[in-house]
Amino acid sequence: MTHNVLVVDDEPKLCDLLASALGQNGVCVFTAGNGLHALKVLEAEDIDLVISDWRMPGMDGPQLLAEIKTRFPHLPVIVMTAYSTVKNAVQSMRNGAFDYIAKPFDIDELDITVSKALEFRDILKDNQRMRAELDEHQQIDSLIGDSPSFRRVLQAIDSVRESNATILLTGESGTGKEMVARAIHKHGNRADKPFVAVNCAAIPEGLLESEMFGHRKGAFTGATSDRVGRFQQADGGTLFLDEIGEMPLALQAKILRALQERIIEPVGDPRERKVDVRVIAATNKNLLEAVAAKEFREDLYYRLNVFPIPLPSLRERAEDIAPLARHFAHILGATAGKRITGFSAEALQAMANYAWPGNIRELQNCVERATIVASGTVIEDQDLPAYLFAARPVDSSGIFTDGNSVPSNLDAALAEVEKNYILAALAQSNGVQAAAAQLIGISERSFWYRLKKLGIHVDKIVR
Repeated sequence: MTHNVLVVDDEPKLCDLLASALGQNGVCVFTAGNGLHALKVLEAEDIDLVISDWRMPGMDGPQLLAEIKTRFPHLPVIVMTAYSTVKNAVQSMRNGAFDYIAKPFDIDELDITVSKALEFRDILKDNQRMRAELDEHQQIDSLIGDSPSFRRVLQAIDSVRESNATILLTGESGTGKEMVARAIHKHGNRADKPFVAVNCAAIPEGLLESEMFGHRKGAFTGATSDRVGRFQQADGGTLFLDEIGEMPLALQAKILRALQERIIEPVGDPRERKVDVRVIAATNKNLLEAVAAKEFREDLYYRLNVFPIPLPSLRERAEDIAPLARHFAHILGATAGKRITGFSAEALQAMANYAWPGNIRELQNCVERATIVASGTVIEDQDLPAYLFAARPVDSSGIFTDGNSVPSNLDAALAEVEKNYILAALAQSNGVQAAAAQLIGISERSFWYRLKKLGIHVDKIVR
């Protein structure tokens, strides 16, 4: 794992010396000439260790140490001083410094002190990551259900979790693809290593290559320092590539090479780096259709599709709606300071009749709102959002189940289904069109086209 170290000293020659010495051990070194400059670097970069001089003009070492302990309490600091007295050393340690070294210092002694500090930083990061993952699983772990379609998902997770095979998760937006990816990582042979998630659709195309592979200082305008990419961050662990279908064609070839050869090349750096990552990709697109349309590389598709796991929509696992809702009510009720014991029969029936275009994510949002609104320990049908009762009930194929006969005009019936889905998504998203488009798994442009075609005028919807 590459570490970033910030050296703060008003003597440029000493900064260069430390950068050269630490760089031989694979450390990426940033430098700052004073405390104020150092704080700017800390705000912009992911720094693992600060080595700071004791006496500097402006903000000196003790002042910088105090600021770091306030803003970055878990960041270790090593203090350097040419005025090595017991008083200075004790003061720095009492104020939170990890250690101190006296100038002039021995390089071997420096290496030992730096190694100990970085090891300490790694332990803290691992503990923070594990706590965060534990909290996330406790709060929104949605791997719950006993429907046949979901049991197949659980069986697939159990089959592949101990392997290093590349996995492709497919399914509608909101079906829990990231939760499945985290479960595979958590219960696999890389559980003690990093889990790094990247949303390929959320990063601007011009920055995606740098985000994935990293870059060298000066590689492009704005590259003011070296940056470690997501592949290196996930080294030894799991890299989750969400919305892989949105990845630009130009970058797909480099992703393919990284998967095939486990080698990456940071932007602006001709040196290749080996990485050991387990890749899990996810998409709500039909990638075979994208391949046929020349929007996705065929060779990358087959490289990703080593172990496919299709995730069912919530409509296809309707018997899981009630246990999922109870789970969310228990967790979210506790978070809101309420004791929710369950749902009334009418509330459960209303949720069973609804189509859930946003799947598990929409169900969780619905239950969260209901727990806030509910006045008692049982969630009633009136506590549920009104949009659940606006659309006609459908089964897993999208056919109406309210007893009406087959429609004589298929196009009109399909338009009504489409309109109901869009209205429900708009209600769920409080009228935010981009969020509504994401709920039903289509692009914003496609969503706007459908609004115009169906004559839907959007106002801010208050739930």
